[in-house]
Amino acid sequence: MKIKSILTLLTLFFAITITAQNNQQKEIAVTVYNSDLGVIKDLRSMNINSGTSQIQLTDVAKLIDPTSVHIKLDGKVVEQNYQYDLVSMDKILQKYIDKDIQLFSESGEMISGNLLSVLGSQIVLKKNDGGLLMLPNTSKYRVSVDALPEGLITKPTLVWMVNSNSSGKQDVEITYQTRGMNWHAEYVAVLNEDDTKTDLNSWVSIDNNSGTTYKNAKLKLVAGDVNRISQNLNYPVYAVDAMRKEGEYSAAQFGEKEFFEYHIYNLERATTLAQNETKQISLFESSGVNVTKKFLYRSGSYNRGSSGKVAVIVEFDNKEKNNLGVPMPKGKVRVYKSDGESVEFIGEDMIDHTPRNEKVKLKIGDAFDLVAEEVQTENKRISNKVSEQAYEITLKNRKKEDVVIEVERYLGLNWNILNSSVKYEKKDAQNVIFKVPVKKDDTSVLKFKVRYSY
Repeated sequence: MKIKSILTLLTLFFAITITAQNNQQKEIAVTVYNSDLGVIKDLRSMNINSGTSQIQLTDVAKLIDPTSVHIKLDGKVVEQNYQYDLVSMDKILQKYIDKDIQLFSESGEMISGNLLSVLGSQIVLKKNDGGLLMLPNTSKYRVSVDALPEGLITKPTLVWMVNSNSSGKQDVEITYQTRGMNWHAEYVAVLNEDDTKTDLNSWVSIDNNSGTTYKNAKLKLVAGDVNRISQNLNYPVYAVDAMRKEGEYSAAQFGEKEFFEYHIYNLERATTLAQNETKQISLFESSGVNVTKKFLYRSGSYNRGSSGKVAVIVEFDNKEKNNLGVPMPKGKVRVYKSDGESVEFIGEDMIDHTPRNEKVKLKIGDAFDLVAEEVQTENKRISNKVSEQAYEITLKNRKKEDVVIEVERYLGLNWNILNSSVKYEKKDAQNVIFKVPVKKDDTSVLKFKVRYSY
């Protein structure tokens, strides 16, 4: 019996070894999108027999969309199956109903019997002496069964039935989509002493929670808003382990190119994306980028109260002559500045996908020493179709330097400014901007009257 068991184990070992040799991964490419989507292209060397045979792939992503699978080989695919009935204690016990199991208590006592029912941690067991054992909680027992039931697997598995005209090894390319993969850009900006220039570094963070590891993968990142159809898929949900973060702080660089109506970034070397890992890779570094600091107060529907805060805005041109001129994927920009002793965090903002040659605007925070107070001084009905409204906005500067505060006023439609104490610029059909100078430790008052026609 002992020799027979050893021979059985050896046979199983060699069978597993041969299977692994006949299913060797030659290359894997991973494309990650901004929208919980990854596309995997897996090139395998497989041994396929002539006629009808079965091939399988076991180490696929647990969050695979099986309807997206495409296989390319020298032959015809007759049938495709995705098996995801994975091993768990509950599933094993469900398949052992009306079969014998053993329970071991913490003291070592063994209870044998026929399993009649299982519901969560509750089981009903018919003991060998004919009595019934009803356990409301099996957490204090170890459960033992004779073997793994048929139909349960340890990994999600793709299985194909194929027809081939010849036998031998051939390259098989499998492509599929998976959830659980994301990427986003992150930026770090460090302002100089007088807030006129910044150094800007960009990183990409890639999240892999798809349920498998991709070793030595060719990595591509697609920046853009890809349209997808939402569906409630009834595939199993797997627990996510504690995520680990890995930073690659070498001089890793991406090649960037336009792709359809998006931008695609190719990492110029292979990398490993481990399961439950966030990997950070450098995207670009720029220094000496010219920036402009502005103070902005938004009036009208932006601020319905009698007073409002004045925002601090930092903006720059994403142009080559400004040491940039690169597509900037959407992400968070963290802004720092030195106080003479150390670099301190001063604010952050999100940017959307920004093409080259466009302006980037960041709201850093609200100015501590600038205050705006807004009141309506007149509201007159001229006729059934015409009305006039007048406003005063008081701007207080408690800083030790003169400033210019831009007042952006939302007016809506069918308006005409009759008079104003400061010239305005028309931003668009519904907004105007007043640039109001305010001397240090002083106050300026912006007055204007608007006529509306209905």
